[in-house]
Amino acid sequence: MMNRVVITGMGIWSCLGVTLDQVKESLYQGKSGIVLDPQRKEMGFRSGLTSFVPTPELKAELPRSQRVYMPEPAQYAYCATRDALKSAGIDQDYLDAHEVGLLYGNDSTADAVYKSVAKIVEKKDTMLCGAGAIFQSMNSCVTMNLGVIFHLKGINLTVSGACASGSHAIGLGALLIQNGLQDMVVCGGAQEVNMAATGSFDGISAFSVREDEPTRACRPFDRDRDGLVPGGGAATVILESYEHAVKRGAPIIAEVLSYGFSANGDHISSPNVDGPARSLEMAIRRAGIDMKEIGYVNAHATSTHVGDANEAKALFRVLGEKTVPITSTKSQTGHEMWMAGASEVIYSILMMKNDFIAGNINFENPDEDSCHLWIPGETISAHFDTFLSNSFGFGGTNSTLIVRNV
Repeated sequence: MMNRVVITGMGIWSCLGVTLDQVKESLYQGKSGIVLDPQRKEMGFRSGLTSFVPTPELKAELPRSQRVYMPEPAQYAYCATRDALKSAGIDQDYLDAHEVGLLYGNDSTADAVYKSVAKIVEKKDTMLCGAGAIFQSMNSCVTMNLGVIFHLKGINLTVSGACASGSHAIGLGALLIQNGLQDMVVCGGAQEVNMAATGSFDGISAFSVREDEPTRACRPFDRDRDGLVPGGGAATVILESYEHAVKRGAPIIAEVLSYGFSANGDHISSPNVDGPARSLEMAIRRAGIDMKEIGYVNAHATSTHVGDANEAKALFRVLGEKTVPITSTKSQTGHEMWMAGASEVIYSILMMKNDFIAGNINFENPDEDSCHLWIPGETISAHFDTFLSNSFGFGGTNSTLIVRNV
């Protein structure tokens, strides 16, 4: 008998807001967090578009001896995790007395690596990198910092699965709880927003160049899309077994019904249709529900031609013609990359709890694939109790989560 897995806390640091209420309002209003960054143009970027994520001010909360080890994504993740733990009713005394796990999605920490290497090249002295450089530059910088700050003593692991990292972290956390290996796991995803993190993406012309209208640049599923917009921040959910949550009187927000996954086994950057379709089918099969019970789909769709087209084909193959509302919240946030799979679960829960579906903004003209899907371009009132969230990444890694209201 597998344990039920529930979500008891959420926290987010996003271009749509840094509290759940702020984010909910931005989603409902169709607000975009995308801006034009002049500094990127000065540095020779083909596209200066990015989401704007506020910098956390942590001097009053954490001593310098801890902050020195925290690069940008770890700072975002700290804020999201702090708020998620608070919303779950978990204090430091609880964390000290129990084995709480940690699985967080993060696939690179480019800025810290760049800065330390640049200093070595300039000064010809490795000692000038500073004591925190090695810890800031590792992919596991998020989990090592969160684990130490919050004294987490269960599993401590970074999930590195490209743009599906945050979703895989939640799915793997759910599997651990289902099998009785952990009672509680802190899960999420973090993504830095600086230029160093996105320069190579810009170099392969992955980004939209619709710079005259930044808020209209990201256009998932739209015929006239011309590329993604980079974004970031961090999102954290607290997973627990249902029995454990009830025993401690936790606020139960939603239940993770299932986790589907697959690999394309194909091109390193161009997705196919079969891989995503198998991830969808596995999630639905493991959830043990009728497809008609799914009331909303948060698509991975990043606003690239091939990616959106193949996801639309997979959704049509598995779910049928215009059977369920499908939107991509990336139309508002840009592509939050390593964070996206976690943040989009939170975005979807906020919609589910407040009876609306955020519109796929900038969706004006369907193409030959998206015309088969029900894609509302504006916010609609809708009650739903179950949603599906897709996340796909470079190398052909796919993750699908199905979450139900409680």
